[in-house]
Amino acid sequence: MNITLSVDDTLVTEARRVATTMGKSLNQIIREYLEHLTRQQKTEADFDEFAALCGQGNSHGWRFNRDELHERT
Repeated sequence: MNITLSVDDTLVTEARRVATTMGKSLNQIIREYLEHLTRQQKTEADFDEFAALCGQGNSHGWRFNRDELHERT
């Protein structure tokens, strides 16, 4: 998909220079940043879900017993 951005000419020139020193194109740098941004958001959402679910169970006082845990049936 192609997108159009409005960016200051000076910023684009500087960003291209930085991308070149990294051995990448400006397009590649922007694509990698967007991928990183979406992965980060997913990670934060996964953590929020985990935190919300923690401590919701009720074992009614039952605790794991090492011997029972490793018992072969």
